Amino acid sequence: IMIQKLFTVSILAFVTAAFAQSEPPTVTEQSIKDDLARVVCKDKERGESVKQLFISKGAKPDDIVISGTKKVENIVVTKQGKTSEIVVIGAHYDKVPEGCGAIDNWTGIVVLANIYAAFSAVETEKTLVFAAFGREEEGLIGSREMVKGIAKENRPQYCSMVNLDCFGLQFPQVLSNTSNTKMTKFAKELAEEVKMPFSQASLAGTADADSSPFLDAGIPAITFHGLSSKWAEIIHSPSDKLEKVNARLVYVAFQFAALYVNRIDPKPCSLFRK
Repeated sequence: IMIQKLFTVSILAFVTAAFAQSEPPTVTEQSIKDDLARVVCKDKERGESVKQLFISKGAKPDDIVISGTKKVENIVVTKQGKTSEIVVIGAHYDKVPEGCGAIDNWTGIVVLANIYAAFSAVETEKTLVFAAFGREEEGLIGSREMVKGIAKENRPQYCSMVNLDCFGLQFPQVLSNTSNTKMTKFAKELAEEVKMPFSQASLAGTADADSSPFLDAGIPAITFHGLSSKWAEIIHSPSDKLEKVNARLVYVAFQFAALYVNRIDPKPCSLFRK
């Protein structure tokens, strides 16, 4: 716990400096805890909860677009940048029948909405698309539908995708089997800079994530998660409930992911491509 506290103080200086051109985002460990407490355990009610969370972070109802098909509803909020180049930041909002889905993946939705809040008043080079994906648990249906809707000729303007999935058990890590190697290297270097413990592991054949459809379409993507070695005892089980979530670690995940997006925003769109 002491290591987590010291790191939270350390990275906060980097985050504050990164957003110096605007009012620092009023995100605290307590505000993250309050957002986590808004979790609903009924899958059918989670979409509305996502909309209300974005509204609480400053989005106007008209800014929230329901995108998708008869198959699935994705909830999308766009922050216009100076250019038409795009970075997608995503997290899925659906859950499996077991448990409350607090870790998988309300934690990712909380991080997503708070990154939106942090960037909403900041001038960015790239247009940021914040996407809450539906039906991830049934085969990445929401993210597949989003990628399917991107015309092939428009894919080069999609510079990268940052996926947020399951936090609150460990420091942010990279799921390497669903992540671009260059984006992973960039994350490792950033973690070293802010002195955050960092690791990456492949769960190929065991776990997939919403970054995969983007990778398949040639769009560089990365999945951040915060699961410990005991993840299999909690995820997709009755144990996935709010009491299992360490709010401080979710706060760290927000800080690191927000800083990561801040750092890649001014970089060339070709940076992570082969």
